[in-house]
Amino acid sequence: MSTHASSPSAPAPGKALLVGIAGIAVSLLGLFVHGAEKFATSWLIGMTFWVAVALGVLFLVMIHHIFDAGWSVMLRRQYEHWLSSFTWLALLFVPLLVIAWTHPTLLWSWMDPHYDLAAHGGHGTVGDDVLWSKKSGFLNRNFFTGFTLVSFAAWIGLAAIFRRNSFTQDGDGDAKWTLSSRKWAAGGIPLAAITLSGCIILWVKSTEYHWFSTMYAVWFFANCMRVGLSLGLILMVWLWCRGDFKGLLNDNHMHSIGQLMFAFTVFWAYVTFSQYFLIWNANVPEETFWYNIRETGDWFYVGMTLLFGHFFLPFLTLIHYPVKVNKKLMPYIAFFIASIVLLDICYNVMPSQKVASGDPLPFLQGGLIWTIAAVIGIGGICVWAYLRSFATTKLIPIRDPRIGECLTYHQGHAD
Repeated sequence: MSTHASSPSAPAPGKALLVGIAGIAVSLLGLFVHGAEKFATSWLIGMTFWVAVALGVLFLVMIHHIFDAGWSVMLRRQYEHWLSSFTWLALLFVPLLVIAWTHPTLLWSWMDPHYDLAAHGGHGTVGDDVLWSKKSGFLNRNFFTGFTLVSFAAWIGLAAIFRRNSFTQDGDGDAKWTLSSRKWAAGGIPLAAITLSGCIILWVKSTEYHWFSTMYAVWFFANCMRVGLSLGLILMVWLWCRGDFKGLLNDNHMHSIGQLMFAFTVFWAYVTFSQYFLIWNANVPEETFWYNIRETGDWFYVGMTLLFGHFFLPFLTLIHYPVKVNKKLMPYIAFFIASIVLLDICYNVMPSQKVASGDPLPFLQGGLIWTIAAVIGIGGICVWAYLRSFATTKLIPIRDPRIGECLTYHQGHAD
């Protein structure tokens, strides 16, 4: 175990940082080429995606502690490194706060009571709109800013606590750190759930504030978990290919994370179908319009891609045991799922951009190249944060009470 327990070498974080800076620079170029609205939309999509990854990781760490899980101790250490990205995500969110206070109608028309709703097929101004006035206690710029800052502070604080407890335990082996993490997870899960729900409604759902949905935060949670699990699998197989996890990562670890990926595939489908069915069945104009505008033009094909790519393909693939333990195939499946989650976020954000007729801007004209640049740029910074943390601690939590159980997880049945 001594070989695996030592602090591992990692690829130079500087390379990831350069990729991040380059991606951000290209994204900023879109500001001058296609205007501020395209940049704002692209940056919102990129931020939402990588915050979803970080929140999925945070939830998985807390769930690990709540259930006192043994099999995932090794995976948890990689998640703890990734949690360091929250601080940088908070910093990278600043441009959106600047937009909210200088040019809010680029994304959130409700921030300006004088905004003319004719551009969105309505009549009068936001201030005259009863659907806004009833929500104005929540949909206002001060609450948007305050809730966002409090949410990032909560996520950064929880991340710092779990990282401190785990890394400190490597040195002294005291079980009090495990108990502390379990207590913080008990309070952290509802706190993270509340902040996740508020932020996704304020950041994304409110770009079309007339819309109602009681399932929206749960939809986002499902996507957070799917990308968090996909990231974990990619990191574990990457470490196995490097040789760090040789003799540590076995088929049972792969099968367990594959089972969770399968479970949240079904969960996403259940939540998404329930949202669609309830809105279709109620047939209320303030709700149905959201789907109506996404069933025209090329958005129809995006929706079909989500239907098959988000559910049917992963479901029919992950249902098979040999697939879940295949270290060559599973990273591709994980990357595919993460890509479809990104497309899902685009599907939720981009149609809020309207052409002169009030119809949504076509998908392929929505500044997709700048969105990809923003995703790569922000992602590069997150990978940089992970790699900086990676080389500072032991590869695995060597003194965690459950580490022995993790390393011998169903050993007698492993291939």
